[in-house]
Amino acid sequence: MVKHYDRHKLVPAVYAIVRKQNQILFMRRANTGYMDGMYSLPAGHVETKESATVSMVRELKEEIGIDVAIEHLKFVHVEHTVSDERDHERVHFFFEVTQWIGEPYNAEPDKCDQLKWFDINNLPTNIVPEVISVLPLINDGQYYSEYNF
Repeated sequence: MVKHYDRHKLVPAVYAIVRKQNQILFMRRANTGYMDGMYSLPAGHVETKESATVSMVRELKEEIGIDVAIEHLKFVHVEHTVSDERDHERVHFFFEVTQWIGEPYNAEPDKCDQLKWFDINNLPTNIVPEVISVLPLINDGQYYSEYNF
């Protein structure tokens, strides 16, 4: 007999890879209750009735103050994450920002205490696991991964 599991509500989130030559922009999390002190990409949850691309444009404006047109978002990866307890699931959409208007700045100092550009070949060790796990995959052109947390 096949065991049936309850269906989860999938929580969608978006992540932006903002590059300048060989550097990627990271934000250090603060005062959020999740992975504070760790670096992540500009990111956020997809709101109700919002597409992933519209959400990404909104989050980039809210978090780092830049304006991005949807056509300047390049989909590069999706990551399905499941907790070890199997009590919740997430799906993370990663987009590379190919063009933007404005200079990135910390537009949410209550949630982030630092913006910093890091060389792709010299990243810090304190990057949130769901982000650091996909960067090599994106670099290799892989569009899908799974991560258990």
